[in-house]
Amino acid sequence: MNYYVAPMEGLTDRVWRQAHQKWFGWAGGPARYYAPFLSPPENRVLIKKKMAELAPEANPGVPVIPQLLARDGELAAWMIGELRKLGYTEVNLNFGCPAGTVTAKGKGSGMLRDPAKLDAFLEAVFSHAEGPISVKTRLGVEKPEEFAAILTIYNRYPISELTIHPRVMRQLYRGQADREAFAAALPQCKPPVCYNGDITTTGQLHALEAEFPTLSGIMIGRGIIADPALFRKALGGPAATKAELRGYLDDLYHGYTELFGSAGCAISRMKGHWFYLIHCFADSEKLEKQLKKLREPWEYETVVNQIFTLPLI
Repeated sequence: MNYYVAPMEGLTDRVWRQAHQKWFGWAGGPARYYAPFLSPPENRVLIKKKMAELAPEANPGVPVIPQLLARDGELAAWMIGELRKLGYTEVNLNFGCPAGTVTAKGKGSGMLRDPAKLDAFLEAVFSHAEGPISVKTRLGVEKPEEFAAILTIYNRYPISELTIHPRVMRQLYRGQADREAFAAALPQCKPPVCYNGDITTTGQLHALEAEFPTLSGIMIGRGIIADPALFRKALGGPAATKAELRGYLDDLYHGYTELFGSAGCAISRMKGHWFYLIHCFADSEKLEKQLKKLREPWEYETVVNQIFTLPLI
């Protein structure tokens, strides 16, 4: 079974992908990294700054799948063509993002409000684009029973892989993923199916594999940020050492400093990673509070040094 990294805005960017590949990508690393979504420009003029995330030279040796967030099928098909020119094979369509700023525009899981529009979108994409196209989806907008009609649409198209996050749009990331609804839908899916949602430990990962042995893959987001060695451990490898975590985090910090041209901006991005990673360290509550408040590079470096004096859990 394949292990994938889910796209997470502000976390799984190119700096993170390179650092993770370097420190934890060998011998059991993810089969694919899904990049945070990109929206195709309506004027069909690519923005260099945004495309830098997917520049081949920025992702050496990293198996990356671009993800598109769009509501115009022909425009999405054009963007898929542009990504093919960069050497990408598979492109992923995002019908899963539940953010209000996204769904208000009829994008992400907002596409699931109107099955007829979803069908028209996919018809336009598959009529104009070539090559593997995968889909990431939720079960619906209000209730999981909506998924039967949505799946009927997906089954009409040659989707290379269907990643299902078993929540509905209104849940955002609250509550539990609906494993029962997922199990009921799985036998009806024509494309290969990948599971995504609430997998943060190797025990949960192995339990999911045992429960659904026909899955093509399992996609993990928050769990891999909280434990970058998660996939390695799942395959019988060792947990992350302090030396690995230090090297990994130092690479992130320096990479973001170079990318943004400012250590202060890098610290803001690092706080997002530390929100999950701090729980790898025992008795870290006091330093966690300090980490949230600090702003200056010297403060950040001092607190990180103190964190690394703590034992790993």
